Formats: sequence, C-alpha cells, structure tokens
Amino acid sequence: MNTTKSKQLFEKAKRYIPGGVNSPVRAFKSVGGEPIFIERGSGSKFYDADGNEYIDYIGSWGPHLFGHNPPFIKKALAEAFEKGTSFGAPTELEVRMAQLITELVPSVEMVRMVNSGTEATMSAIRTARGYTNKEKFIKFEGCYHGHADYFLIKAGSGALTLGVPTSPGVTKGNAADTLLADFNDIESVKKLVYANKNNVAAIIIEPIAGNMGVVKADESFLVELRNLCNEENIVLIFDEVMTGFRVAAGGAQEILGIKPDLTTFGKIIGGGLPVGAFGGKREIMEMVAPAGPVYQAGTLSGNPLAMAAGYAALSYIKEHPEIYVQLEKSSIYLENGFKENLKAIGKNYAMNRVGSMMSMFFIEEPVNDFKSAVKSDTALYGKYFHEMLKRGIYLAPAQFEALFISTAHTKEDLDKTINAHKESLVAVLK
Repeated sequence: MNTTKSKQLFEKAKRYIPGGVNSPVRAFKSVGGEPIFIERGSGSKFYDADGNEYIDYIGSWGPHLFGHNPPFIKKALAEAFEKGTSFGAPTELEVRMAQLITELVPSVEMVRMVNSGTEATMSAIRTARGYTNKEKFIKFEGCYHGHADYFLIKAGSGALTLGVPTSPGVTKGNAADTLLADFNDIESVKKLVYANKNNVAAIIIEPIAGNMGVVKADESFLVELRNLCNEENIVLIFDEVMTGFRVAAGGAQEILGIKPDLTTFGKIIGGGLPVGAFGGKREIMEMVAPAGPVYQAGTLSGNPLAMAAGYAALSYIKEHPEIYVQLEKSSIYLENGFKENLKAIGKNYAMNRVGSMMSMFFIEEPVNDFKSAVKSDTALYGKYFHEMLKRGIYLAPAQFEALFISTAHTKEDLDKTINAHKESLVAVLK
C-alpha cells in the first residue's frame, strides 16, 4: 500500500500543528506508524490522499450513522448554505431542532445547543452546580467527558491512550472538586457521596462507555445510582455524546430504562458537523442564562449549517425507526463473524457490543470496567490494527475506542471485514 503523500503531509503538518494532528488519537501514537490523511468519503468507505480505499469503522468517531455524505444530509446542507452560513441570531430551525430532541428523548424537556461535546459536558456540570449550590461532582474512572480541566483526572479516550492520566495545566483546585468512582461499583460511589455529604452537585457517567472500549453499565448499578441521586439531591448526568441516537432513537437511556436529570449530546445531532447540546428537566435548564443565573454562551451555537444537517439526521431517525433493526442485524453479523474467527484460532478475546458500537479486547477475561479494560494487550492491538489497515479496514487507531457500524455498511463490506479480521489475527499471533 502506497502512502507516500500521507507521509509527506504528516511531515509538513508537524511543522505547523502540534504533533501534526488536531486531536491526539489521530496521531497513531498508541498503534505505531504514521497517520493516514483522508481526502474524501462516500457511503461506508473513505479514501486517503494516495487514493487507497478503506472500509471505515470510526465514522468520524460516531456521527456517521448513515455513512459518509448521505444524500439527504447533503441536500439539507446545500439548501442551508444558500441562505447563509452564520447569523449570531435566533433561527426557526433551532426551535425545530430543540423540539425534535425533546420528542425523541423523553427525559429532555429543554435543551441548549452548543458547539462540541466538551462544551456540553462542562456546561452541564456548571448548571448542576448552580442548581444545587454545591461544588463537587463524581465521575468514573475510564469515562471520557471531553477536555475541560475538571474532567482530565484519570480520563479515558485520548488521555488514556497516550498514557497521561492527568494533564499538565490542570490545577490542584480543579482536581480537588472532581471525585473518582469505579465504573459499575455502587459502593465506591456511596463512599464518595457520604464522605462529601451535601457537597456533591452531580454524578456524570457514560451509561455505555465508549472510551475505555465499549463497556455497558449494569442495569442494577444504574438503578441504584438513580436512587442515590434522588435521595441525596444530586443531579444525574448521562453523557450521551457518543450513544445519543446511535444505540437507539432515545439513546442509551432508552435501552437501559433510566431517566437522567441532564443529558449531553454531540456527534449525530450535527449530522457530521461540529455540534453539541445539553438538556434535561425544565426546572434545572431554566437555571441557564438568560432564563437564570448560570452563564453559558456561544457565538456559533445553533449554527444554521450544523442545525440543518442535524435536523435532517434526527428527522430521518424519527421517520425510519427500522434503521435500528438494520443496524442490529449488521452488528450481530459482524460480531458473530469475529467470534467464529476467534474460536477457529483458539482464542477467547473479550467482545463487547451494544447496538452499532463494538470493541474487541486482546484479553481473555470479561471487560466490565476500567481496571479490566486496561489489562488488554495494547501492543498486540497495534499490530492487529496495521494488519487490518493493510487489508483496507480502518479501525480506531487505539485499543480504547469503539468500532461503529453504519447503515451504509453492506454485507459485502462486513464479509470483507470478517475475512480481514481472521487473516490479521493469524498474522499477529503466529
């Protein structure tokens, strides 16, 4: 595979961009080698600067539920572009978008549009603090909620991949207000709550984690978490930036049957464009300025292009609920193919899947929290990643990320991927 132009672009990029990339995980540091520079995408595939074709399973890290450049989103963007790219003033589409989100996610009564998942999560924490008049919050080891200072305390995703559990530049004051609990361990949460009695404003969790690999919270754990928050006047926040509208029309909370007080969104609600949102109970959201005293603002919030693409995506989901049946069928097919390959070579590597999100860990024991996830053989994953890449399959360049299936992935794509998986496993394990 010729990647000459990608190599040249990376060398040039390193002169002008820190590390040559605009988001750390793209740099291939955890898998070795150098990043592939992408030129265009269509359907289930994208193409690099050297013209190589890949079946894409990162889908821009989740947003591309329908694959690259679906016609109905392109049409919505073209129509919006003709009207203007940004106004800094209210538009009708923002109202329609907010209404549609509340229709699809019953726990959300009001919603504020922002520009990224990080902005959504940091704003949700601030709102919870303002609502409860408390300062501390609890997060879970291995869950990633963006790069705001108070989240980068043993964070997952890129920080975990790079082996930097805390980032320079994060103050001791921020760290002191962030309490760390163990995922799927309610006793660890209770200890923190009782040790900080009447000073915990919020508990934020990825109900289906996607940044220590795919790890689902146990239903019984979430029920106890919900009850604890009710008892202690703590705002329960579901970070559904990744899972919102991907695992179900109503997100992870629909699957798990738990209603949070606040939810954060991103990715799919932008139809592939940069966007985020947070929303929830009316009494909490009315704390946000200008309705209330909790300040939050954004010049490009509710950007008409992002709203047009996102509204098209969510409208399609509402009008075509059968897509989740299709996604489940494709995802089961791929999962079963991977499992058969593992059985054929005598391995029992952990496979976690929820809907169209999936992870394979190079460890032969269940993965249900951060401590078990990090036992995975990341060096072996790096070798496997490159073997798959050579065979035209683009996976996340990091063990602790999810694989995403889209409605654009065909049986031919899945069969090619399953065959590449088998060949790659044989190559790295010989």
